[in-house]
Amino acid sequence: MPAAEPDCRTMARAERAALAEFLGTLSPADWDAPTLCAGWAVRDVVAHLVSYEDLSPLALVRRLARGGATANEIGIAALRQRAPDELLELVRNRLDTRGLTAAFGGRIALTDGLIHHQDIRRSFGRPREIPADRLRVVLDFARTPPPIGARQRIKGLTLRATDLDWSTGRGPLVEGPAEPLLMALAGRAGAVAELGGDGAAILAGRTG
Repeated sequence: MPAAEPDCRTMARAERAALAEFLGTLSPADWDAPTLCAGWAVRDVVAHLVSYEDLSPLALVRRLARGGATANEIGIAALRQRAPDELLELVRNRLDTRGLTAAFGGRIALTDGLIHHQDIRRSFGRPREIPADRLRVVLDFARTPPPIGARQRIKGLTLRATDLDWSTGRGPLVEGPAEPLLMALAGRAGAVAELGGDGAAILAGRTG
């Protein structure tokens, strides 16, 4: 009997709710602090996460036609000047994913939300325990979307989580806890230092 399809929309909603709860603990000054996303402060990451939600199909096509990086910057520029409490309210009002982020059964929202949540938390040195089911889904999905760029980063390597049943690839081994493994897969150089195996140095050379 095949395994049940994961309920990624519910996971994405829970992840956004967890992010909103964490954002509510930040001071106004914290919203201008840098994150692991190069050049993006906390307010930029939050603006990015909600900037695609209210686009009509036509508006989405027009934005994407201008290029991936530019599309992100357009969305951020439209929202980043809002006050922290306004940005937080936007997140709280968009817990249920829609539009582009609802694609692939909600996997885009879950993946983007979880990685960027960690981009913010890691920058403040405030770890958390992430549910294993979310990590497993995001590790599987994050390998392929072009914006993440993981396909070439992990090519010819075996990645294996040491705290849950997940692995992928063939080649020199990169292993460690699932969260830093995901962040390294997503190109966050600092996370590679938390991993081991013969392939860790190779992944480090491709990351950052």
